[in-house]
Amino acid sequence: MSPLVSITPDRFDLALALAYATPDNFTGRPVYRPEAGCWLHADAVGPLERAIALARPLGLRLRLRDAFRPAEAQWRLWAVRPDPEFLADPRTGSPHSRGVALDLDLLDAASGEALDLGTGFDAFTPLSHHGRTDLPIAAQRHRALLLGVMAAAGWSANPLEWWHYQLPHARRRYPVLADAVLGPAAMLPA
Repeated sequence: MSPLVSITPDRFDLALALAYATPDNFTGRPVYRPEAGCWLHADAVGPLERAIALARPLGLRLRLRDAFRPAEAQWRLWAVRPDPEFLADPRTGSPHSRGVALDLDLLDAASGEALDLGTGFDAFTPLSHHGRTDLPIAAQRHRALLLGVMAAAGWSANPLEWWHYQLPHARRRYPVLADAVLGPAAMLPA
C-alpha cells in the first residue's frame, strides 16, 4: 500500500498548477504525466489542511506547484541544472522524493489572481531567498504571509526558496520513494 495520498481541489480547498506536468518549467518539457496527479505522504495531509484553514480567513488560497517528486524525476531535474543551492542532489534525495515537501504560491481567494511574491516559482536567483528587503513591499508582505501560514501549520521553510516547504526532519524520518510507489511509471512521461 502506498504511503501517498492524492491531493485534489475537490478534496482540498486549493488550486493545482503542477509545473512539472507541463513544459512551463525550467527543463522546458514535462517531467510528469499530466494525468499523474498531485501526491503527498499521509503525514503531510494534516499540516496541509491546517495551512489551508489558516489561509482562508486571510482571503488567501494556496496553489500547489509541486509535491511528491519521484527519485527518477529528481534525477531528470538535476541533469538539466545540477545546482545544490536550488535542487537537492538526487544521491541524497529531496524531501519532495519522500512525499513530504511542496512548492506553492498564493492566490487571492476572491479573484483567483496570483499574488506578487517577488519572483516566479523556481526562479534560481538570490532574489528567491526569504527575507529579501530589495523586493516590492507587497511581495515582501505576501512572502511573510505565506511563511507565517506554513510555519503555523507545522511546515519548515527552505531559506533559499520562498515557495518550498517541507515537514521537519524530512530526510531523517522518511525514505526516498521511486516512481513505482504509484504503479509502473505513473508519474514520468513515456
